[in-house]
Amino acid sequence: MRIILIGPPGAGKGTQAAKLVERFGIPHISTGDIFRKNLSEGTELGRLAKEYMDKGLLVPDEIVVAIVKNRLKEPDCAKGFLLDGFPRTIPQAEALDKELKEMDMPLDAVIYIDVDREELIKRLTGRRVCSKCGTTYHVLNNPPKVPDICDVCGGTLIQRDDDSYETVSKRIDVYLSQTQPVIHYYEEKGLLKTINGLQPIDKVFEDICIALGREIR
Repeated sequence: MRIILIGPPGAGKGTQAAKLVERFGIPHISTGDIFRKNLSEGTELGRLAKEYMDKGLLVPDEIVVAIVKNRLKEPDCAKGFLLDGFPRTIPQAEALDKELKEMDMPLDAVIYIDVDREELIKRLTGRRVCSKCGTTYHVLNNPPKVPDICDVCGGTLIQRDDDSYETVSKRIDVYLSQTQPVIHYYEEKGLLKTINGLQPIDKVFEDICIALGREIR
């Protein structure tokens, strides 16, 4: 099973990725993880990427695609993969298509977890973190027993700057504006499977499996 998983911040993509990896026995390939691995190992591609990153520049698509291609050549991808965080642009999607065709590894599906903007903001701004021990809560989904007080150590719960309404709103808008063309690209190719991400976690997973033709029995 060769899958691309797309979803905005707060859509529950990480949770579904873990469940899919377990279900299908395929590696979860995150571009962030690949970059860190290449940088830590000092590979040629890692060094090239670092030159751009050190200058505060975006890493060119050809380098990103080459790093992803190398990862897909590893033995654990022989039976499939779950690609997360890539592609983010049309040029990246086109380059990936070209490489997958050369490697005879066609995609089975592109899963898009769809959650409306208002719900995304509600999910992301509801996170609270203990200022002492770092335990994480959510005001709606995982609240503390006593409001604003950590269950573990009694510390005060705070909202991080990156969870503020302004920051979260900007993150979501940037993501949606960048990703919408990619979603349309795969829709035109007949690969896109749109899943309602407003449902309970297990129902979202069930719908993904159904969309992939692998119903849960």
